[in-house]
Amino acid sequence: MRIAMIGTGYVGLVSGACFADFGHQVCCIDKDEAKIDGLNQGKMPIWEPGLEALVKANVDRGRLTFSKDLGEGVKNAEAVFIAVGTPARRGDGHADLTFVFQAVKELAKVMAPGAVVVTKSTVPVGTGDKIEAILREQGVSEFSVASNPEFLREGAAIADFKHPDRIVVGAEDQRAQDVLKEIYRPLFLNRAPILITARRTAELTKYAANAFLAVKISFINEIADLCEAVDADVQDVARGIGLDNRIGPKFLHAGPGYGGSCFPKDTLALLQTADEAGIDQRIVRTTVEVNDDRKSSMVERVQRAVGGDLRGKRIGVLGLAFKPNTDDMRDAPSIPLINTLLDRGAEVRAFDPIAQEQAEKIFKGITFSPDAYSAADGADAVVIVTEWDEFRALDLDKLAAPMRGKVLVDLRNVYSRDEAADAGLAYYGVGRGRPE
Repeated sequence: MRIAMIGTGYVGLVSGACFADFGHQVCCIDKDEAKIDGLNQGKMPIWEPGLEALVKANVDRGRLTFSKDLGEGVKNAEAVFIAVGTPARRGDGHADLTFVFQAVKELAKVMAPGAVVVTKSTVPVGTGDKIEAILREQGVSEFSVASNPEFLREGAAIADFKHPDRIVVGAEDQRAQDVLKEIYRPLFLNRAPILITARRTAELTKYAANAFLAVKISFINEIADLCEAVDADVQDVARGIGLDNRIGPKFLHAGPGYGGSCFPKDTLALLQTADEAGIDQRIVRTTVEVNDDRKSSMVERVQRAVGGDLRGKRIGVLGLAFKPNTDDMRDAPSIPLINTLLDRGAEVRAFDPIAQEQAEKIFKGITFSPDAYSAADGADAVVIVTEWDEFRALDLDKLAAPMRGKVLVDLRNVYSRDEAADAGLAYYGVGRGRPE
């Protein structure tokens, strides 16, 4: 099947490459000439494990191409996926659909008759209706509009795409359903369930899923605070409740709060949609507030650990991306942490194995180190912010040796208090009993 993918960001590039790997003929389109030129030279605009090899394999097989020309890219395409950015608008938090509607207006001039236009971008309820109206206003008469939200985890996106928990398709007509079923047919061998719903239901499903996961994260973070107050261990609490099949173990890891490209943006967009509908989403609203407070409070932990005053203190920060196996810095917990450390007079040395290049565009006035041990050199405290695998196997004796303050603030609970103590480090975790 011939597929066009408008947008070569995280969702568009991963989806396009995976569709090509299924055997479809895919053209990924983007206005960013530098990005397309780079892709045609084999340079990835994002870092995702396995993506570069997947793209190369399907380009070599002639199934995946890249174009700056929308007309050429969508020529004869039976399905056109829209995977452009929908950032949160300043002020009200609503998803900014400027890029979506612009793409639709341009698509109307060149799309093949009968093509199915599919929103892969995360969009508010009713966006499909507006796309349909725009296409009719532009004189397009034969088409379908469907919603097919993505549920990919950065760092595990290819595996998630090829082995999904479910495939959600929101479509109002049989042709759109049939086309999307055919596109995803290779996954039926893995018995991946496909859920056919109304278009508005599919649009809401994406926001509801991310909001629920955000609730789980904020819930366990509040339980972590309670654990510290009553001298309990949040990791054991999380295991104890996660073994209940009704709850499950995922997203019950206490830490510095959620970040990334989805949860912060999607929870705000859901609240805006609810406000417009006159419905108060109190749980989601509180979740957003708890997460904002969580990020802000992390610097207080560091400050207490170094004696209550950050002025003149050197802090080593390990991990800058919002999660491991990605270079994504969007809403990363490291941002408010480092900025507040600097505001309070601390010196910061930081290391991230992949996201350092992106972080250099954000942070000013900090030193970027070539490895974790260099970041610890002369530090009054080392703070683990992102749980990269290489941070799980640090030589703590080597880490501690050049440190000035011998303090480990473990915001991801990678180590135990005993392991830190054996290396001569005072340990401050999250929800691991009363702090030192």
